[in-house]
Amino acid sequence: MSDTTAPAPRPVRVVLADDQPLVRTALRMVMAETEDLRVAGEASDGAEAVRLVEETGADVVVMDLRMPGTDGIEATRRITAGRSGARVVVLTTFDDDDHVYGALHAGASGFLVKDMAMDDILAAVRVVASGDALIAPAVTGRLIKEFTRRPRDGRAAAPDGPAPAARHVAGRTTEREREVLTLVGRGLSNTEIAEELHITLATVKTYVTRLLAKLDARDRVHLVILAYEAGLVATGDSAPPERVDG
Repeated sequence: MSDTTAPAPRPVRVVLADDQPLVRTALRMVMAETEDLRVAGEASDGAEAVRLVEETGADVVVMDLRMPGTDGIEATRRITAGRSGARVVVLTTFDDDDHVYGALHAGASGFLVKDMAMDDILAAVRVVASGDALIAPAVTGRLIKEFTRRPRDGRAAAPDGPAPAARHVAGRTTEREREVLTLVGRGLSNTEIAEELHITLATVKTYVTRLLAKLDARDRVHLVILAYEAGLVATGDSAPPERVDG
């Protein structure tokens, strides 16, 4: 009788990018004790992180933002624009809102703070590796304040036409899809959106999938950005939840 036992899944390959050796060492030691995570390389600056992703075929990069030479924002931009498919989790002390906002626009799929429990950081790496997006609770409020503090495209729009972001969203989506996008931008989960709009959870998931495709969005974090920049979410609306994959 043949053995039908399924092979164990391949460990998630992780590149650690941080100019502080102690941070990299701590993460490497903890990941070494897991079966599903493997450190594929360590980088002390952004350029080295980009190179390691190309050389190792890493799945996830745990990225510090402030590093000498090529910083974490530029490294994130290069990695997410490349063909590797690697996803970036930002691990920050969160003392510079501009850096975090920039990393989000550069394509980061996760935002964590360095004082989080190590188990939570490992869980976040797994979430992002699976294709979802995650923002730590300590980060969400600050990000929303940053969204609402900065001028939206609409403030610079010509009087005879909608803002670029609003036009992009309006031209590609239906009214119902924009309702869903608004609730995504407010941070509601798929279950909460279903309750709010009195539709099934499966229907919400279909709408979110359509929005990702129609708006060329990387993930749910990117949908939140688009909702704000299109003016669908106003100051004072609810912040995104801890996990934004619905």
